[in-house]
Amino acid sequence: MLVGSSARPVAIVGGVRIPFARGNGAYALVGNQDMLTAALRGVVERYGLQGQRVDDVAAGAVMKHSSQWNLTREAVLGSGLAAETPGFDLQRACGTSLEAAILLGNKIALGQIECAIAGGVDTVSDPPVVFPKAFQQLLLKGFRGKTAPQRLGPWLGLRMHHLRPVLPGVAEPRTGLSMGESAELMVKTWSISRADQDQLALESHQKAVAAYAAGFYADLVRGYLGLTQDNNIRGDSSLDKLAKLRPAFDISGAGTLTAGNSTPMTDGASAVLLASEAWARARNLPVLAYLTYGKVAAVDYIDKKEGLLMAPAYAVPRMLSDAKLGLQDFDFYEIHEAFAGQVLCTLKAWTNPVFCRDKLGLEDALGTIDRSRLNVKGGSLAIGHPFAATGTRIVATLAKILDENKAKRGLISICTAGGMGVTAILER
Repeated sequence: MLVGSSARPVAIVGGVRIPFARGNGAYALVGNQDMLTAALRGVVERYGLQGQRVDDVAAGAVMKHSSQWNLTREAVLGSGLAAETPGFDLQRACGTSLEAAILLGNKIALGQIECAIAGGVDTVSDPPVVFPKAFQQLLLKGFRGKTAPQRLGPWLGLRMHHLRPVLPGVAEPRTGLSMGESAELMVKTWSISRADQDQLALESHQKAVAAYAAGFYADLVRGYLGLTQDNNIRGDSSLDKLAKLRPAFDISGAGTLTAGNSTPMTDGASAVLLASEAWARARNLPVLAYLTYGKVAAVDYIDKKEGLLMAPAYAVPRMLSDAKLGLQDFDFYEIHEAFAGQVLCTLKAWTNPVFCRDKLGLEDALGTIDRSRLNVKGGSLAIGHPFAATGTRIVATLAKILDENKAKRGLISICTAGGMGVTAILER
């Protein structure tokens, strides 16, 4: 063992996030470091950590500039924490901040550290715009020159096409398909209807509206740059309005994924405070729940043509085996709504005995879940999805739900780019 000889409980004290905003809107003039700093500062102020040293901070972003190579540490230095607080970056696409929470939780469980903050941030409004490789090579050739002619000569080859910017790609490098196009293939494979996708999307908005009206998010969401709540939530959404939207990823007209049942491009940041039970109790801080299990999985979406976003369908049953639990042994479920169709594909796979036998190696189907316990305070379809920020947004939300309802257990499932999935279990 690196430190301890037995695992300790990993307490979730709580979290803070800034309101999630539609891309190129409210946060158009700020970037990852500004937003992550704001989320960390929210945790610091909420839990009285000003000037204190936290043992470690882990966070990340899916899209960031090369100058942000030490993003988390720089955000820490502006957060109000002691400058002696370390921080490190990581990235597992949309599962980044949940992965951060699991990694830090492992450190706490082993006794390496007593307290930590996990987080994530992303912006589509401040993307890393680069120039073609040919222009890069021209610059480097000039830089390597030893004489004036060697340094200036390469510039004689400069052409207009060298200055054509290259925007970050949204397609999977191995298939050339966007996530939406990949999800379209999934819903066709699993025969998921447009009506069912729109219904789930509508419910996501309705639940988020009700949660804000009830004050649920009052202590979880910290106002930022004039926003006090997520600005993608549509209280006036309806099935009729959703039905009128055109397919977004299949221009043939046969598609069922639309702007209404897919997550919007979003900017935002979130963070959550984790600790040993003793550290939290000594400071009279709440323990809302405990992070008890985590699992990752990946699928072969290239050669075996598995659905790009189906990895959680594999990670969850493997995690259930670790925990010796069934799919129905949960009071609440938080399944990231990258697309309504993706959620429905996962749920349908778990009810399919052939999939569960041939793909998961199970004797029987995992079965159904109580949909009334799914994403009860709204999901990513309504709230938005700043890629790396979604995981700790969900951890903080679910921990509070469990605490308020005196519930025993909750499940988290997040699909990611690259055909991966990150899952976790929270318990009280």
